[in-house]
Amino acid sequence: MTTITTQQPPAAEAPSPGATVLERLSVGAETSARRRRWFSPRNLLRAALPLGALLAWHVLSETGVIPALYFPSPVTVFEALGELVRSGELQAAVPTSLARAVTGLGIGLAIGLVFGVANGLVRISEEIFDSSFQIVRQVPFIAMVPLFIIWFGIGESFKVIVISLACVFPIYINTYHGVRHVDPRLVEAAQVFGLSRLRTIVTVVLPAALPQILVGLRMSMGVSLLALIVAEQVNSRNGIGHIIFVATGALRIDIIAGAILIYALLGVVVDMIMRFLERRLLPWK
Repeated sequence: MTTITTQQPPAAEAPSPGATVLERLSVGAETSARRRRWFSPRNLLRAALPLGALLAWHVLSETGVIPALYFPSPVTVFEALGELVRSGELQAAVPTSLARAVTGLGIGLAIGLVFGVANGLVRISEEIFDSSFQIVRQVPFIAMVPLFIIWFGIGESFKVIVISLACVFPIYINTYHGVRHVDPRLVEAAQVFGLSRLRTIVTVVLPAALPQILVGLRMSMGVSLLALIVAEQVNSRNGIGHIIFVATGALRIDIIAGAILIYALLGVVVDMIMRFLERRLLPWK
């Protein structure tokens, strides 16, 4: 986690040897502004708690308050991660796990968005589908894992389906409520100007519901990592879950803790992606 919060931003493009003084000053000012943004009080405050937790973990481990037999120190965990990097296991596992998470997330988002918009706009669609969504939503996706194993086996399809099911409902609920609560006067104004129903949806309804949709997207992205952890505990032959499975059999608690940190780091990356999207899509917030 510390890498994310203290990482230097990419350097601005260096001016060519023939650049004017003003061009050189502009590049220097841009680089300086980026550095100030990365090390702003707000970002430093965000990094304070994770760094403090890491420091407390190290101190408690070194003083023996946390027995190394049950939970190793951060130094030992980072050494285990270095071992995985040197062997190439981590570089092979992370893309595999990300591919599963992204595939399941994409399927879940597509289903949730389509039905969220349809049920929010069309009364007959809501009456047919919404009650079924609400019933299935109340069932924890973890409880469906044994049935999915029986139905779909323990291969990749099972893992993608578990992640998809977990991601559908956050985006569906938020899209549905976002669309339903669009100001009717905006729709009436679009009709006055002669916009077709499709153009009204694309240019009025969806932009007005976008803040709520982004909330659902943030929640679905977070849930996709949770579902990934659950799915990879079942017969994983590759990915981060496979590393945890092998480490459990070898009683390598340091590797298990390191893999958990990788999951946490992916969560931080997801949060950074969502903050970037919100800044670009909702500049007024």
